[in-house]
Amino acid sequence: MRAKMPLWIGSAVSALATLPALAAADHDVAVTIYANDTALIQDHRSINVTGGRQRIEFQNVSAQIRPETVALAAEGLSIVEQNFDFDLLTPAKLMEKAVGQEVTLVRVTPGSGAETREKALVLATNGGVVLKIGERIEVLRDDGLPVRVIFDKVPDNLRARPTLSVTVNSPRGGARPATLSYLTPGLGWKADYVALFNEADSKLDVQGWVTLTNSSGTTYDDAKTLLVAGSPGQSSKTAEWAPRRPRATVAEAGTESGKHERLGDFYLYPIAERTTIANLQTKQVSFLDVHGVPAEHGYEFRNAWLATSEQPLSAQSVYRFTTGSKAGLGDQLPAGTLRFYMRDTRGEPQFIGESQIDHTPMGSQLSLATGDAFDVKVQPAVVKRTSIGDFNWRTEMRYTLTNALPKPVTVALLQAGLWGDSSIAAESQKSKRRDADVVEWQVQIPANGKTVVTATITTRF
Repeated sequence: MRAKMPLWIGSAVSALATLPALAAADHDVAVTIYANDTALIQDHRSINVTGGRQRIEFQNVSAQIRPETVALAAEGLSIVEQNFDFDLLTPAKLMEKAVGQEVTLVRVTPGSGAETREKALVLATNGGVVLKIGERIEVLRDDGLPVRVIFDKVPDNLRARPTLSVTVNSPRGGARPATLSYLTPGLGWKADYVALFNEADSKLDVQGWVTLTNSSGTTYDDAKTLLVAGSPGQSSKTAEWAPRRPRATVAEAGTESGKHERLGDFYLYPIAERTTIANLQTKQVSFLDVHGVPAEHGYEFRNAWLATSEQPLSAQSVYRFTTGSKAGLGDQLPAGTLRFYMRDTRGEPQFIGESQIDHTPMGSQLSLATGDAFDVKVQPAVVKRTSIGDFNWRTEMRYTLTNALPKPVTVALLQAGLWGDSSIAAESQKSKRRDADVVEWQVQIPANGKTVVTATITTRF
């Protein structure tokens, strides 16, 4: 049988009493959480100072604390040294620290229940515990036999909880308030939105949720919690290049001032009531609840330059609405995921797709794609491509749009790649330029019908 670490390691609890006590039994915690897996912890405690040089220990700090960001503010204190002890007390760690030392091995005889005790020297813990007992070498096995190990004390560098120790100097003793602040990863938040679209009156109900996650290794009890919509730059983190999403969700950026408190270029979202953020917990808090927002449902298809298809392709199903104060959500939106629902014929809300949104100012026009349409198809084709001189080309395009729905629809047909000296020489219906690269046709397709759009594009490159 393969040697394993013992499942039950016996009592050294009395030795825990030798650890320095928590600096204060009661303390008040304020947590500011940013959207980039960073949080500012401000821990307000009352500490007892004896005067002169003294070591003060702060337990229950984040297990992922960034020690270089720690600041301790208290009247009449000067900091000499600080240490963060993150090697936590576990049975495995306790055994590892006992290598080269003697422990007491207790075995229980099955049937009689009699205990036998003998001293053992811990030789190694690599893949199992190797002991020297008298003149023999034994591997401590997990074979179901009652056995436990007793340690004389807890090693000085093991802690039951993540602990920050600070050595200070003070000219006088006595109790005084202190604030310990530091940055830590492992705490983050994101916005999640639930949107219910009423197709009959083209109205949207939107509820916004803040989703908090805590993997910092510590629970923050009854904490004042403040969320910051934004990601402050950090010089210790290397920026990574990432391509932009191919389709923007903000059709037009808003210019209205939001109602929330600002901090520099960020918005603050305080949680109204104190909350406990438990370790390894996900928590949701509502921050937006708006009903009856006018919304438009339509379709969109973007064709790449010289893209042609042998079969029809699905258009995207798109929902458009505003975050403005008039006929809109009336709020700015932190970045997150917006999930759309629609009621079926039985009145039950069903999921129809989701879309990511960036930080969105108030007054913005949003255009969110929720997925591919089943019944609305587009088949683009390069009909003919002709050289008309040095670096000059004429491209004839045909777009066949079909609609299997029992109602007419409008498709925003986008042709990309018209950069340089490209222009539309002829077209079956009028287009408009979205930007230097894209032209758009608003194509009406009758119920259970078909519409063909043709265009001749001249290019020079």
